[in-house]
Amino acid sequence: MNSLTAHITPSLSSDRAQTIAHSLDLRALPRDFLDNPYPVYVALREAEPFKRMPDGSYFLTRHADLVAVYRDAKVFSSDKQVEFGPKYNHEPYNQPPYATCSGVSPLFEHHTSSLVFNDPPLHTRVRRLIMGALTRRAIEAMEPGLVLLVDSLLDKIEAQGGGDLIEDFASAIPVEIIGNLLGVPHAEREPLRGWSLAILGALEPALSPEQESLGNRSVSEFLAYLRKLVADRRLHPGDPEHDVLTRLIQGEENGDALSEVELLQNCVFLLNAGHETTTNLIGNALISLQEWPKQREQLKADLKQAASDEEREQIMGLAVDEFLRFESSNQLSNRRAVQATQVNGVDLPAGALVTLCIGAANRDPAVYNNPEQLDLRRTGNKHLAFGFGVHQCAGLSLARLEGRIAIGRFLQRFPNYQLTQAPVRGGRARFRGFLHAPFSIP
Repeated sequence: MNSLTAHITPSLSSDRAQTIAHSLDLRALPRDFLDNPYPVYVALREAEPFKRMPDGSYFLTRHADLVAVYRDAKVFSSDKQVEFGPKYNHEPYNQPPYATCSGVSPLFEHHTSSLVFNDPPLHTRVRRLIMGALTRRAIEAMEPGLVLLVDSLLDKIEAQGGGDLIEDFASAIPVEIIGNLLGVPHAEREPLRGWSLAILGALEPALSPEQESLGNRSVSEFLAYLRKLVADRRLHPGDPEHDVLTRLIQGEENGDALSEVELLQNCVFLLNAGHETTTNLIGNALISLQEWPKQREQLKADLKQAASDEEREQIMGLAVDEFLRFESSNQLSNRRAVQATQVNGVDLPAGALVTLCIGAANRDPAVYNNPEQLDLRRTGNKHLAFGFGVHQCAGLSLARLEGRIAIGRFLQRFPNYQLTQAPVRGGRARFRGFLHAPFSIP
């Protein structure tokens, strides 16, 4: 490990981890936690797996407890009106019932209208429409175009002798894929990444006035663009088997009624859901391979020795799931108990807000052997990076395909790539990834 890779994930002493765990407050997280939260997760799992937070919410770190919450979607609601009302709206709009208020903020309207933060019947209607365009056959049909996209990015990197793993590669792939699904013209895709980063950044537990302002402005700008795109698509529909926007519009006309707000906000959600998490998957994987050189060499050897494309796909499938487990793109999820209940013998009152720590559950030694080790041959990987139950990520098959193609082809094309500067983390608790990672291809 060279001097650059030695500092990608800095060490955190046991004493320091226990200190952070004891006083953990998601609204005031120290920098060393954001750089390396995993020792804190260990301390919490061992001492306070149901951590009571300063705001009265609960922070869960055991795999079995997360699965229990995910499994009981009737008791644990994904609706975020109660939680996001005070977060995004100010007087006089910060008292329930928020849905009846006029003048709610763009961030509140977006994050309480999208698929991921809703319960049935909205969740059921929208998910069914989206899944109709993400069938196995539809995703398989995307692979040739994805290969061409990845190879074109690799060609540019080769021509310039390196670049930035995030800006020049990882972030460019999901924006193009989701842009294709929604039928966004290529010339109009430049603002998409900035809008997505700002809107998702506003989900962080601690929200600065600057983040809130940028998030609200980004939602408004994105919606203004989408209104024009939707109007054009109504006049010139695409193939609903592949064009998610056309499918959502036609579903609206065929009885699966989405309001204009639901239609627009779930288009915003589709970009956001498929963008940063996939960017983080690809970026985290390629940087983890720098930190774990033995695993990198083993993966290269396994791919070289593979006797068929099917075998290479299996090798990369195991690797992608391990990257997702080891450095989960999305570290945190949230639920609200609609009634008093128990989770594995622990009492929770009605109205309890629960933070599900995916990053901690994915390294639970009760489920994984040597959980703090990256093992790209790990089998039976029951990670929760895509959630679990009725809210499991609708695009998980597409994300896995993007990960397999992007990481596999990058490694085969540039087997000896090296970081040239220490990578810059995003500095966020919910979405774990990097902003920049300069590299060369010796």
